[in-house]
Amino acid sequence: MSSQRVERSQFSLEHPPLFTAGGEPVVSHPIYLTDTTLRDGQQGWRPLRVEDAIRIYRVLARLAGPRGVVRVTELFPYTPRDREIVRAVLEEHSSYSYPRPIGWVRATRGDIDLVSQAGLEETVVLTSVSDYHLRWKLRWSREEALERFTQAVEYGLERGLRLRVAMEDITRADLRGFVLRLVERILRAAERHGVEREIVFKLSDTLGMGLPFPEAGLPRSVPLLVRLLREEAGLRPEQLEFHGHNDFHLVVANHLAAWLHGATFSNCTLFGVGERAGNCPLDAMLFHYAGLRGSFDGADPRALVEARRIFEELGYRVPEFYPLLGDNAFSTAAGIHIDGLLKNPLVYLPFDPQRVLGLEPSVRITRHSGRAGIVYALVNELGEEGRLMARDPRFVDDVYRFMVRKLESNGVQSMSPRRVAEIALELWRERRGSA
Repeated sequence: MSSQRVERSQFSLEHPPLFTAGGEPVVSHPIYLTDTTLRDGQQGWRPLRVEDAIRIYRVLARLAGPRGVVRVTELFPYTPRDREIVRAVLEEHSSYSYPRPIGWVRATRGDIDLVSQAGLEETVVLTSVSDYHLRWKLRWSREEALERFTQAVEYGLERGLRLRVAMEDITRADLRGFVLRLVERILRAAERHGVEREIVFKLSDTLGMGLPFPEAGLPRSVPLLVRLLREEAGLRPEQLEFHGHNDFHLVVANHLAAWLHGATFSNCTLFGVGERAGNCPLDAMLFHYAGLRGSFDGADPRALVEARRIFEELGYRVPEFYPLLGDNAFSTAAGIHIDGLLKNPLVYLPFDPQRVLGLEPSVRITRHSGRAGIVYALVNELGEEGRLMARDPRFVDDVYRFMVRKLESNGVQSMSPRRVAEIALELWRERRGSA
């Protein structure tokens, strides 16, 4: 067992992209994040005040960076508070290049007018594409839906808006019987306005029914959905966006599958807040972006720590075991993990959390930490004297047994390395005094 102190210089940030084939990044097309925290996130979590929205937008701007890793953020234009948030975010946007504020509305002329009146130049337009929605929610035939949706898109284009067409519930839709027909009609309308290459189609996995495997078959296979729209509808990667929900714990996998199989945009919320089981966490996809690209491209991941602080002030609790940002994300108590950390931090850390996120890794000492936990506490808390103690295996064993008795008598599960070091120091001085 090594008694070497954990040195920061042992960390390296010079890792290759996480996903490679033959040494080359798997993704050759552009990939970006888009945000819907202030739209779907607010809708599924809690209403936000104008000042809350501005604080969140500033975090998103840090995450976007100068290259626009987060490209747009979606906003409702419906209520007076919605419109005040739009006004404030547009004003704040004047200080940043990204993310661009855009609208999110239903496919009606009245809703589209609200976007223009709010001063937004781009909007998502909701089209429902499964028969569940057409028959039971809208009570339209397929032909009526095709006509109404195309007319709404045409109206938006006439108003000079850039459009993203959200195809709701696509993982339960008849793709060739309805979806491809809708895409074809919208592209023809866009061609009349000279913007057929600018229309973006959002694949909305509304109930989290998507699966990240080509073998799953259509309409549930996210890879096959993307492939279908690229090969049969002729869409480019920059015209495809994926929006998933986490009803079956697969949202991150589905968003990655969309990226890997040819979609450019990944539509997320901070911490995955949103309807039911939530959306795809933007924080997760930012790290996968860096893994695929080999760089954060100017995005500031430390802004995620600020996002956590803001959300917790607003009443959201980040779970203890939440990846990357939960209290336990970079904490360990297992003896074999602690032993690895002593030898080199990268044995059990994927990156230096202090450098990337501004978070210090931590160790909790429990009965399962074994002697490695004691050595960790000694060498990291007591300097040279601790290293001397750690070289005495009998002393380390004595401290471990004493600590276990303390835990049991106090009815607690763990101790901090500082408290273990204090116990060890007392025992060390007692031993040396008796000698």
